[in-house]
Amino acid sequence: MSAPERIPPRSVTPPANAAELLARGELTVRGRIREASNAALYCTVSYDGEDAACVYKPVAGERPLWDFPDGTLAQREVAAYAVSEATGWGLVPPTVLRDGPYGEGMCQLWVEVTPEAELLALVDGEEPEPGWKAIGFAEVGEGRTALLVHADDERLRRLAVLDAVINNADRKGGHLLPTGDGRLYGIDHGVTFNAENKLRTLLWGWAGEPLTQEATDVLESLRKDLAEGGALAARLEPLITGAEIDATRARVGALLATGTHPEPSGEWPAIPWPPV
Repeated sequence: MSAPERIPPRSVTPPANAAELLARGELTVRGRIREASNAALYCTVSYDGEDAACVYKPVAGERPLWDFPDGTLAQREVAAYAVSEATGWGLVPPTVLRDGPYGEGMCQLWVEVTPEAELLALVDGEEPEPGWKAIGFAEVGEGRTALLVHADDERLRRLAVLDAVINNADRKGGHLLPTGDGRLYGIDHGVTFNAENKLRTLLWGWAGEPLTQEATDVLESLRKDLAEGGALAARLEPLITGAEIDATRARVGALLATGTHPEPSGEWPAIPWPPV
């Protein structure tokens, strides 16, 4: 199956019934997204007179990983959406677990990006300019290095908090989707919620800095929702293991206890490769 020649533009605002549309609509495969490491299919979904574009990732197309149980990446994507919704930040596009043409998989609303939005850059010098945060130095060829930076953007900062909560092991630049209406989405959350610390991200610019009051309030709310009998805990139970839910609770507690953004542990590569 070939990639679609042209993906048609759509509204960047998710329909009010996006989750129902994705879960109950008729799913039609239009092409394959070749850049994805696992099977990712570009589809349209139609239900009750409304349609939208989406991504369908069947469990059958997941490649085995040494550090994650086989056949669990789709559930982790849905779990990341559940946590994102619980924060109130809406950082992950609507995502559901459903049956499709190639079996059970995750189905996520397609997001139309704004290409001119600049969130990452390589710059000369040893310190970032105002409005930017340093990630680290990168080789750019012929013995040269440049400073890799990301925007000092409150949307990215929220995403950095979400990644710390869900233990995202693969936050790359290509997983950041700014839209024309000013929103920012993160995608590709298959390698999340591991019980061991595996945080790998490009969003280290706030490492060690105090959390915002907004983030602290959100984390307090998450702690309540993740408690035994909490609404979020109930949503996560069919998607990830009990040990992984306990580890998520522990990460939220640790963030509240320190009051700061996490720093690289030194026990695991801090930046994913390739970074974009």
